[in-house]
Amino acid sequence: MSVQKEPIIFSFFSGSGFLDLGFEKSGFDVRFVNEYHKPFLDAYKYSRKVMNLPEPKYGHFLGSIEDFVTGEQAKQLGQLVENAKADSLVGFIGGPPCPDFSVAGKNKGSEGENGKLSRVYIDAVIENKPDFFLFENVKGLWRTVKHRAFYDAMKERLENEGYILTDRLTNCLEYGVPQDRDRILLFGIHKSRAGDITSSELETRFNWKGNISFNKATVLNKSMWPTQEVYIEDSVKACPPDLESFSELTVEYWFAKNDVYNHPNAKHHFIPRQALPKFQTILEGDDSKKSFKRLHRWRYSPTAAYGNNEVHLHPYKSRRLSAAEALAIQSLPKDFAFPSTMTLSDMFKTIGNGVPYLAAEGLAKTINCYLKSL
Repeated sequence: MSVQKEPIIFSFFSGSGFLDLGFEKSGFDVRFVNEYHKPFLDAYKYSRKVMNLPEPKYGHFLGSIEDFVTGEQAKQLGQLVENAKADSLVGFIGGPPCPDFSVAGKNKGSEGENGKLSRVYIDAVIENKPDFFLFENVKGLWRTVKHRAFYDAMKERLENEGYILTDRLTNCLEYGVPQDRDRILLFGIHKSRAGDITSSELETRFNWKGNISFNKATVLNKSMWPTQEVYIEDSVKACPPDLESFSELTVEYWFAKNDVYNHPNAKHHFIPRQALPKFQTILEGDDSKKSFKRLHRWRYSPTAAYGNNEVHLHPYKSRRLSAAEALAIQSLPKDFAFPSTMTLSDMFKTIGNGVPYLAAEGLAKTINCYLKSL
């Protein structure tokens, strides 16, 4: 099949739209947006206005995905999917909340309140039969034995419904994101579109590495990066010459790229009452502890996860990261911004939950390239 029109996207667990933005910028028509938490959805709408991007044709839907599977809105979703299929290929994308599959989180698995939403998302795919779908989640779903059994059972259900699958454990550094963040990515396409092929054949045709910029083994080699240095407030240090070809993976590169000190969210950071002396004693680059990790300016960041008392400190300022700096670490375009009325807790939660923009964009380009080959 030759795809003439932009593939249409139904987005679930949209947050503030990092994943969607990658698809919007890569030749997809995001028509349906579903998010449960109103401040995240408000930020989604605000950021699109700031960036002069159109609103989704079918609208923004505040509420749980469960409403579209077992609730009154299930019929509405089905009708919208059918309408969209008359225009182009239709895809579902989503990364269900992941703390229940994260070793650092609740680790309750498929029976946790968040874990159940992964099953509901798969229910939505099976019920509505989009032409393709993307499922994104933490590596714990892939590597932890009890969670892997749940994941494999989900895949079996999808295969029984006619989907051909391919998945990959991907680190966002591979896409040029300045952050060590592993995610499991599962792509499925219905056999009515892909033809009578096997999963191994899809694995060959779906070029996972087509838009990857860096070799994972190389950039995760800790010996190539600076480790810890004395913390000097407002100090200036040039990029080490041997890292210049990898500088775009560093915190400092992205701070400059996004002009973080003049960004609309530059002043949005937590100001603790008593931690200042502690902030001044932590070495630049010391991210060895559970909390109070100080980033190194010429290295990438640990995973941008700011809940559970995890605090990331600025490399050369005696404070926590600002929302502008955290957005840069998530590789968002510099014109992406949150409304000033959004709480700091909501800003940092939605940043930590989001798929890094460059990873989303690279993945979307890979999917689009594959769809055009059908």
